[in-house]
Amino acid sequence: MTAPNSTSTSSTSYDTALQRSQKIWEKIEKDPSGLRMLTGDRPTGALHIGHWFGSLRNRVRLQDAGVETWLIVADYQVITDRDVIGDIQGSVRELLTDYLAAGIDPERSTIFTHSAVPALNQLLLPFLSLVTQPELERNPTVKAELQAAGKSAMGGLMLTYPVHQAADILFCHGNLVPVGKDQLPHIEQTRVIARRFNERYAGGVEFFPEPDALLSEAPTILGLDGEHKMSKSRGNTVMLKMDEAETLKKIKKAKTDADRQITFDPEGRPEVSNLLTIASQATGRTPEDIAEEVGDRGAGTLKIFTAEALNAHLAPLRARRAELEKDPGYLMQVLRAGNERANAEADATLQKVREFMGMVY
Repeated sequence: MTAPNSTSTSSTSYDTALQRSQKIWEKIEKDPSGLRMLTGDRPTGALHIGHWFGSLRNRVRLQDAGVETWLIVADYQVITDRDVIGDIQGSVRELLTDYLAAGIDPERSTIFTHSAVPALNQLLLPFLSLVTQPELERNPTVKAELQAAGKSAMGGLMLTYPVHQAADILFCHGNLVPVGKDQLPHIEQTRVIARRFNERYAGGVEFFPEPDALLSEAPTILGLDGEHKMSKSRGNTVMLKMDEAETLKKIKKAKTDADRQITFDPEGRPEVSNLLTIASQATGRTPEDIAEEVGDRGAGTLKIFTAEALNAHLAPLRARRAELEKDPGYLMQVLRAGNERANAEADATLQKVREFMGMVY
């Protein structure tokens, strides 16, 4: 099996993943034992509300439901599509602060950095032997990331990006990965690698699990331009760490349209609908209900409503974040503990891989 390379195949894969996701949610509600979630982010700076509503809030929910949680701060992956990596340590600290402020509990979750776990990265060599160049080149997510980075030539690190992600997931025997629809090809590639390793090197033993994608139930949050994904590089974000005044200022600059009657129409009015979606996520009300309340009072009223709702929703998170920023030593202590646990797990996995491959000397 390979990553989907046609509309029909993609549709079939999505439907299958959706069915599996529904069964997984049922299992989580009844008994989450045996589930190990691996997910994470590239440390390119502090997180924004797109991260919060799209994934981070759901990770906290899964952690609190009893799912074993592993979060990777993928610092090595910053260099897949960037010529200048910037202040990596500062970005890692910002990301870690956002994680803890959001409710990730280091007593119940493992947070670690990519570069601090050598055995994880050493899994790349046997894993690369299990995939072909055409399979990697067909991965639609890699192509999209290359285009988003504004690059025409694909570097070796970008080409093998799906294999890196497979190592991230499989080193700790992760069997559950929360993703959006666009990330399904990566999970499928990981499943292929796990299956091929078990067949080729482990003699049919199911050493690596074939992980399932847990599809996000959250709607897509666009940037404040209403056109692109929320992205720090585009300047169309509301950062989690912003204060109330900064949030209001950013929301007031959001792109809308000239129609004073506010309606929820994602296809016809994406900018207005995006603000309604943000307000909906912050309040728990439906976008249609909020649109009806704002009525013909126009985009200005909608922007103020959205900013106030967002500020109220994020107030507890921002308060925790302010406290965490006062104690950088604690942040590094959390990271060192997570790195230690991740290294122990990776070393044990690599040792077993060497045994399977007859490479213990």
